[in-house]
Amino acid sequence: MIKILHFADAHIDMANYGRHDPNSGLPLRVMDFLKSLDTIVETAIDERVDLALFAGDAYKDRSPAPTFQREWGRRVMRLSRAGIPTLLLVGNHDLSPALGRAHALDSFDTLEVPHVRVVDRPIFLGPDSLESLPLQVLCLPWISRSGLMANLELSGTDSSAVYQQLEERFTRLLHEWIEKADPALPLVLTAHCSVQGALYGSERTVMLGGDLVLPRSLVCDPRLDYVALGHIHKYQNLNEGSYPPVVYPGSIERVDFGEARDDKGFVIAQVERGHTTYEWRKLEGVRPFIDRALRLESAEKLSERLRSALPAPKKMEGAVVRLVLEYPQELETAIDDAALRQHTAGCFEFHLVKRPQVAGRVRIPEDQAVGSLSPMELLEIYWRANHAEEGEIEALSALARQVIQEGEE
Repeated sequence: MIKILHFADAHIDMANYGRHDPNSGLPLRVMDFLKSLDTIVETAIDERVDLALFAGDAYKDRSPAPTFQREWGRRVMRLSRAGIPTLLLVGNHDLSPALGRAHALDSFDTLEVPHVRVVDRPIFLGPDSLESLPLQVLCLPWISRSGLMANLELSGTDSSAVYQQLEERFTRLLHEWIEKADPALPLVLTAHCSVQGALYGSERTVMLGGDLVLPRSLVCDPRLDYVALGHIHKYQNLNEGSYPPVVYPGSIERVDFGEARDDKGFVIAQVERGHTTYEWRKLEGVRPFIDRALRLESAEKLSERLRSALPAPKKMEGAVVRLVLEYPQELETAIDDAALRQHTAGCFEFHLVKRPQVAGRVRIPEDQAVGSLSPMELLEIYWRANHAEEGEIEALSALARQVIQEGEE
């Protein structure tokens, strides 16, 4: 039996909310991600896993700042010093879009860090490449679109065929690998990609479109013993009740409000030939995101309604909170922003999103007919009806004239 710790989508430099820690100088949100990463590393060491498998996206940025590279490196080096074989799959956020450029994880290969292997191309790894572990791993890291087109010798006009051809090649490649695999040893597939039928954190089903989407039948091949996926931030087993487990562990922290209701965690898998079990472990202390919306129709009991749309202040302590308001534009001055911010003072960060609704019908002066007005005159009437400032109207008019002129030319 091989014990694998599987995690993905660390995105440790995600600092889109909050302040900086005065002692370390790190953004507090980055420290949230690092705390979760520390829990994962400590679990791997304490439980003496046989393999730590990271399924891609160490960062949110393809060119992470040296400070974030240092913090990621410290955690990986802890695994290295503990003698735990570690596979780092390159994800789409780690890969440079320019051909020939180093990716964000390249330094571990360049420095030949003991027990750490970076996977930046499709490869079959056997026991001789896994420090003699009785295990086989099929690896599919993220492949950039430009790299795909160059490899497949497709021009820009052929771009619609790129992902279809890649899917066909990956299908052939995986079947070839599975056929040549040692039937006596466990067989694991790891990939950073989307799979048909998977759900994002905002409950959207993955559809064919902007990136490679592998067919579900390919990753649910019963000749595999475990499928370790990365790229989608919501924990899920795409082959629930069947064999093998096909698992997205999810990201290690909430990234945005689309993940407000999702718990975060990682996987401990006990992998055997023909009999794999796994446990998804929830990460504790993940910063809460609270998302609320309210539609106002009148100013009656306005302050009370705004406060009741949010949880009690005690429940908002330390949370990232968003309140989206929709209301008739005439209520704009009645909304007490200062009182709302005082009510949410204990939040880690509060976002008030105001969406005033403008009357859908713009009235034309009675002495004029639509047909008698030029496009520019109609636009000016529209902007004034929406209470645009004079400076805004002048800038918008100049831009509109340019667009109309280019259209006529």
